[in-house]
Amino acid sequence: MPSEPFPTPDPTGPLRLPVTAPDAEREVVELCRDLLRFESVNRGGGEGHERPAAEYVAAKLAEVGIEPTLLESQPGRTSVIARIAGADPSRPPLLVHSHLDVVPADASQWRVGPFSGEELDGALWGRGAVDMKDMVAMTLAVVRDLVRTGRPPARDLVVAFLADEEAGGVLGARWLVDNHPGLFAECTEAIGEVGGFSYTVSDDLRLYLIETAEKGLAWMKLTATGRAGHGSMISDDNAVTALCEAVARLGRHEFPLVLTPTVRVFLGELGDALGTEFDLDDLASTVTKLGPVARMIGATLRNTVNPTQLAAGEKVNVIPGEAVAYVDGRFLPGQEEEFLRQLDEILGPDIRREWVVHDGAVETGFDGALVDAMASSLRAEDPIARPVPYMLSGGTDAKSFSRLGIRCFGFSPLLLPADLDFSGMFHGVDERVPIEALRFGVRVLDRFLHAC
Repeated sequence: MPSEPFPTPDPTGPLRLPVTAPDAEREVVELCRDLLRFESVNRGGGEGHERPAAEYVAAKLAEVGIEPTLLESQPGRTSVIARIAGADPSRPPLLVHSHLDVVPADASQWRVGPFSGEELDGALWGRGAVDMKDMVAMTLAVVRDLVRTGRPPARDLVVAFLADEEAGGVLGARWLVDNHPGLFAECTEAIGEVGGFSYTVSDDLRLYLIETAEKGLAWMKLTATGRAGHGSMISDDNAVTALCEAVARLGRHEFPLVLTPTVRVFLGELGDALGTEFDLDDLASTVTKLGPVARMIGATLRNTVNPTQLAAGEKVNVIPGEAVAYVDGRFLPGQEEEFLRQLDEILGPDIRREWVVHDGAVETGFDGALVDAMASSLRAEDPIARPVPYMLSGGTDAKSFSRLGIRCFGFSPLLLPADLDFSGMFHGVDERVPIEALRFGVRVLDRFLHAC
């Protein structure tokens, strides 16, 4: 299909470049708006309902002749898988994955309804706008356009729209990997979320952060036990006191700085782009100068633990015999054993630790033909693009797919306004995605799937 210009202006600068999929650019906005209106909330503990969103995706695939497969790990916990033939079927298929579930949203804190899909200030607003119904919409728009226009991708694609990512993927990607690995047979590489987004350095340079690593997941239940009794009595064996002291130690602890290969490369690229050399003895303060991405990058310099929940007792005048806390731990690649040793040392021997969700760290190199295809596709749409690798402080379904030996990258391309707090959108209030960023992502993905 010949390229043609798309006249809508770009909020970050006038990039008057060829467009590879104009119909997909127009369609992605409608698709994303529709998806944001599905309340596919994942509350954890098995409580979620992706089925309506999954049926919508399946219908959009079937509409253009792509045959979807819907699979459920539990009633309502639905994932959609489809395979699209490529120009060279002899090559290993590429996995393109995204998730349909979102975290809860308190409507009273939002400017607009979190499930309204409202268009405001040049963006689509709603829970999941960047995490990650934007990528669901972009993938749908591009593959629908490829099939409609008879432009096969470079190789076969396996597209997966998944349940339960926000609770570790146990009922989504992990369940599929454990129970239906044949769906991903011969896939050696994959792209997914939180990568390929822009970080503006100057008027003539934008870095595009491509995820090549992510921290391991250590969600834990901590339990302290003590002597139950009447609240009026002196208690020197109080479970609440013991737990709170341990949780406070953990929450205030700063784990030591550890530079992984990915972070070293990223900091080197960033320093070169900024024309400065980072002080390795004072990286934390240096990273704070990075603006909107500072929180995301800062969390990749060390292991972290954040207390998130507390529970104890049933009545104010009864000392409970047990107190429980939940914590969100994240460890760097190669650091799991040391992280757990440090954790137990901080907690002490009287706190029982149990896994809620436990998953390993992931890391791969920033090299190879797939990386070259990402880079060339970004540069074709943004001449001042400079792709760089980075580590995600959170986790994605890449953890599950890496168990099949698949090399995973975060590549959901977005050209963002320089002042947008992108990392703050994830699980945050007033989550939104710029409409022009969606259209840019469609153009890049279209190019990428023909070059991959």
